[in-house]
Amino acid sequence: MRKRVLPKRPIASSPCAATGRVRAFGVVVGIAASLVVSNVASGDEPPRREVSTDTVLDPTQTYGALVITRSNVTIDGRGAWLIGSTESNPAAFKGTAIEASGVSGVTLKNIRAKGWETGLKVTNGSGWTIEGCDFSDNFHDPAFGWGENGRRGGIVLERVTGSTIRGCKANRVWDACVLVDSDHNAIRDNDFSHASDTCLKLWNASRNEVRKNNLSHGIRISPGEVHARDSTCVLIESGSNDNTFIGNDCTHGGDGIFVRVLNGWVSAGNRFEENDCSYANNNGFEAWSPRNTYVRNKANHCSYGFWLGASDQTVLIGNEASHNGLPSGHHNSPHLPDAGHAGIVFMFGPSSHTICRGNTCEGNQGAGIAVIGDLDPKNARWKAFHWILEQNALRSNRWGVYVQRADWIHAGSNRFVGNERGDLFAADGVTNLVRLPDAPDDAAPPVCRLAGPDRGRVGRRIEWDATESRDPGGRPLEFRWDLGDGTILSTERAAHVFQRPGFHRMGLTVHNGRLSDLAWRDLYITEDVAEIGTEGAAADWSWIDASSRAAFEDDRETRLVGESSVRALVSPYGGGRVSLLYPASRRAGWKPSEYRELVFWVKALNENVPAWQDVNPIVTLHSGESDAIRLAPRGDLLSQPPYNEAREGWTYFAVPLAGDAVWERTGSDCETIDYVTIGFDSWGAPPLRIWIDGLAWKKE
Repeated sequence: MRKRVLPKRPIASSPCAATGRVRAFGVVVGIAASLVVSNVASGDEPPRREVSTDTVLDPTQTYGALVITRSNVTIDGRGAWLIGSTESNPAAFKGTAIEASGVSGVTLKNIRAKGWETGLKVTNGSGWTIEGCDFSDNFHDPAFGWGENGRRGGIVLERVTGSTIRGCKANRVWDACVLVDSDHNAIRDNDFSHASDTCLKLWNASRNEVRKNNLSHGIRISPGEVHARDSTCVLIESGSNDNTFIGNDCTHGGDGIFVRVLNGWVSAGNRFEENDCSYANNNGFEAWSPRNTYVRNKANHCSYGFWLGASDQTVLIGNEASHNGLPSGHHNSPHLPDAGHAGIVFMFGPSSHTICRGNTCEGNQGAGIAVIGDLDPKNARWKAFHWILEQNALRSNRWGVYVQRADWIHAGSNRFVGNERGDLFAADGVTNLVRLPDAPDDAAPPVCRLAGPDRGRVGRRIEWDATESRDPGGRPLEFRWDLGDGTILSTERAAHVFQRPGFHRMGLTVHNGRLSDLAWRDLYITEDVAEIGTEGAAADWSWIDASSRAAFEDDRETRLVGESSVRALVSPYGGGRVSLLYPASRRAGWKPSEYRELVFWVKALNENVPAWQDVNPIVTLHSGESDAIRLAPRGDLLSQPPYNEAREGWTYFAVPLAGDAVWERTGSDCETIDYVTIGFDSWGAPPLRIWIDGLAWKKE
């Protein structure tokens, strides 16, 4: 949607040695019977002080850095300051005011720290309570450009669980609060506003509660600048799932709340309720991930209220998205016709199985709601698919609803007033647009209930049941199934026999003649094959790449075919192409003349930004030490998977040994194949997690 500028290899965060003035530790008062303090040598850093028992600081004293070394202690600062650098440039601040590793059950309260690279850093702990602390005026870099600049500023928690941050402040910092690999935490009633990167950042952080915080003014922008360099009030990325955000002030950011996917690792199952993301320079909400829910939020006076490209299975209920894209306000990146914007827009990415109900979109410079598929005139790869648009209030926009390159849209009971160019405008490429008559204002939609599997086998009957679907008013329901292979049904129950393996985007819509509901399945159809190497054979795998190491396991939880897949953990990973090899003996003796193709499924998790490079996966059939047949895809099938759901699911590969329009064959003919490698290449060097299943030769 807007420019993403990233270095080829992202800048890593590396803690720096502390510098600057450190004063005497101070007077111990209050509950501490015996304060245990000692200097901790650390290169050129000034002395840090160990704290290993309950401690109360003297508010009349100024302190240096603290290292908490024991669990289950309480440290009450009583408003005392921990002072790092007194330089005028906060981008040069070094060191950490308070740090702890491997300790739990700590209560930290009423401490103030400034002049540091990071105010508080906790790793590998649980059960912390952090309250009433102020970590403002630490590392802050409003002049920094695009890209990553480390996790630092106010509070950084890494691998911390079951903890609470309450009533704290972190203003005028780079990141006010960061959660990395940290789950089941509560972030409540804090002031984390005015940050130059993010007010709150989550990376692989799940099931956290973020409630009633001031997360406003997360923005880094110069006068006259357009895009605010991806700064945002809240940044959620890389497997941050099932978090709840309730009643937070996320106004005046670069974005308000940004669910970012730069490496294919989506963040799903998050619920956003009654947050205010208005007055964002770019988007009130921006998301590129599936299965997130937005209820009664505000996203007004932004460039776009909600930008939800590549956000399948999304639910929007009762939100405000008004007065966006106005010439007198924020109006960056106009992508609708005639330099238009939108209150709610799905564009530049798929948007299947979406419910948009009861939202208010008024006075937007463009569409109230825009539902747009792939606009590539030569190779349109997707349509916006399987939507419900109902009971929305759409007033005084250019278009009430703008639909283009979309299929299977149920629209009904929307309230249109004064939309200049049309209420429900269908541009080119719109199919199966169902317009239902209006229902009474107090009518409730039906409830769609779908029972049945998300997996099946080629040639075997699969059944689903929607008979538990109900209408609150007792009205009869009509059913429409799309099984993803062109099969359309209109019964309460569905049954089908699939003829080909692969992924199928399956959906069901029920309606009572006025209002609708939907359900869906990400459906994987596998085939009965004689697996080689992916059924209890992890010990027979190896790898090729001197700078990497791979550990293989039979995975009985994450699998598609048979009883297990093979999982490879590549750690350390050297950053180049690592080839997973089967069998390790290199003595298979397969006859390629007997087979037409090699088939397999792949699931991968690559946490590096921006994930994959070159083309992936490359299949090589080796004969002896020098002869080989190399089959490389003509594009990167991991960075650009054949369907959006493959980012978190499985991708099916059928690799023809003769090559074709998708797979380029090079190398010499081989009478026998001694081993197979499947090669992967990422931009950077964090560990790779790769699952392979259903590896098999096929004759026809």
